[in-house]
Amino acid sequence: MPYAFDPRLPYATTIPSQYYTEGHFLDEENRTVFGRTWQLAGHAGQVREKGSYFTAVVGGEPLLIVRGNDHVLRAMSNVCRHRAGPVAKGSGKKPVLQCGYHGWTYTIEGKLHATPELEGIECFDRADFSLPAFQIDEWQGLLFVNLDPDATPLRDFLGELVSDMPENDYDSFRLAARKEWELECNWKVYVDNYLEGYHIPIVHPGLFRELDYPNYRTETKRNYSIQFAPTRRPERIRTTGADDQVRYFWLYPNLMLNVYPDNFSTNLILPLGPRRTLTVFEWYFRDPETAATNNALADTIAFSDEIQLEDIEICEAVQRGLASRTYESGRYSPARENGVHHFHGLYARDMGLIAG
Repeated sequence: MPYAFDPRLPYATTIPSQYYTEGHFLDEENRTVFGRTWQLAGHAGQVREKGSYFTAVVGGEPLLIVRGNDHVLRAMSNVCRHRAGPVAKGSGKKPVLQCGYHGWTYTIEGKLHATPELEGIECFDRADFSLPAFQIDEWQGLLFVNLDPDATPLRDFLGELVSDMPENDYDSFRLAARKEWELECNWKVYVDNYLEGYHIPIVHPGLFRELDYPNYRTETKRNYSIQFAPTRRPERIRTTGADDQVRYFWLYPNLMLNVYPDNFSTNLILPLGPRRTLTVFEWYFRDPETAATNNALADTIAFSDEIQLEDIEICEAVQRGLASRTYESGRYSPARENGVHHFHGLYARDMGLIAG
């Protein structure tokens, strides 16, 4: 189906269903979307000490995030330069990194250190076999990686998001909990669903009772959007008397930041295949070891789980609908789906779906 994104919201149609169902589009997304944007890879607490590391995957690329003996934070390829084995697994702290295939070892800074049983090799210089490095930067204790060497700096990519985030001492927040869910849907189905409150009255009755839905609105910026969700009778949403409005931030293409007065959470959406998605939730609180925080965390996760199960059910149903021979594309609600239209515009730009 020929498609060109229309920037005029009242006239636009949604991305055709084939982009949600056919596998070859994911290869292109890994190259042009995930491979050229700043991707959340982890948090600073994982690599505070020299020699500490963790592994991640961004745009299908295996990565190794390390804190060198020189205290420099690096993002390097987790692919051995010998025969493409894994240089490291999981996370931890080591003086050197040893490939799990043939034992080639690298310094924690990524330089090739030892090559067992390589006697007799010709025209070989270890200096040519260092692990390739990628851009990495930190914001609010979160670590972002970009595979594109020509990418704009992280602060430029974030733009006004830095000032739009509610004022808080985010460096004092620590990871309190992590939870993963797998869904039978394309990653874009989940992002589309997150970016509009249009479905809240139908899909999330518990959340709907908490929110002032008529005044729920979405504001779009260059690379992100903000959903302003004023509360009506907040019993399960954590607010303060001074600020009864929850802010849901989305950073293109696949990161959500849910900001409350005493905590924030990240929701990272990762494609596992054209019709399968991993959602990673992480909650950040101050003093996560205290009883009061544990009680607040338990309540927060319980409400989040309730909403997530409702979202899983509808997203998986939508994925089945997208595979129907009767459906190709839909329309947007100008009042409620400007955030989805904004996402589709950024996606269309990177996938070459803009007319002209």
